[in-house]
Amino acid sequence: MSSSSNTPGEAPAVEVAALPRWVTVLFVAAFALVGYLLYANYAQRQALLKSQEDADKKTQAIAAELDKTNARVADLKGELDVTSQKLSLSQDELARARGLAQTARAEQQKSDAALRQQIGAVEADTTTKFGQVTTQLSGTQSDLSATKADLEATKGKLQSTIGDLGVQSGLIARNHDEVEELKRLGERDIFEFSLNKSAKSPDRVGPIQVQLRKVDTKHYRYTVNVVADDKTIEKKDKTVGEPVQFYVRGARAPYEIVVFDLSKDQAKGYLSTPKSATAAPPATPPGN
Repeated sequence: MSSSSNTPGEAPAVEVAALPRWVTVLFVAAFALVGYLLYANYAQRQALLKSQEDADKKTQAIAAELDKTNARVADLKGELDVTSQKLSLSQDELARARGLAQTARAEQQKSDAALRQQIGAVEADTTTKFGQVTTQLSGTQSDLSATKADLEATKGKLQSTIGDLGVQSGLIARNHDEVEELKRLGERDIFEFSLNKSAKSPDRVGPIQVQLRKVDTKHYRYTVNVVADDKTIEKKDKTVGEPVQFYVRGARAPYEIVVFDLSKDQAKGYLSTPKSATAAPPATPPGN
């Protein structure tokens, strides 16, 4: 070992020995280990807290379900008690019920017997009345046959012709009596009228209005204005007994006016309309 001389008046020098390298490495490793242990301890604590919270939630849920179950059990117990009370009939009450049932059966048997008697009486009365009705029906059929024959004879007396629009007309009446026969046939609606030339406004005839404008007794001709569908149609120089035809909105067949009696200032006749006027008239009806 070398020695050194100290200068007078100076402090003696101290030599510091350097730490070995492995001590530093050991210190760093110890510090890292302590840090890891602290982190692992913290993570484990957090995991335990999370598990505890989950366990508490499950415990609360189970407790709630248990409360519901207990409440349901209590309700069932109450219902069972009520049912047991209802079923606990005494022997006296059962005997009374059997007695009431027997009485009801006896009364029902009496009622059935009375009902059978009534049914028998009704059947007998029905048989008698059925015979009477059969006799009446035979008479009615005879009356219908006679009425049919009468109607056929009436049709034979009435005439049919072509109207002024070229459409085949129905049966034509030539006087008041034949008008009544047309009404009785019921094939069309009939409205009889008597028009005066002196009238200042059209007369109501069934569903339309008609005004007599001109009379020619020499040639048995007349002129009328027909008011229908808010419009006026002039039927000029028409002949007595001629079906004067015109269409009305909604009618399947034309309306017809027939004058059978003509005097100086008066025309008598009737209006004939179809029974059903639900269909529209032809798109291009013949000219008036």
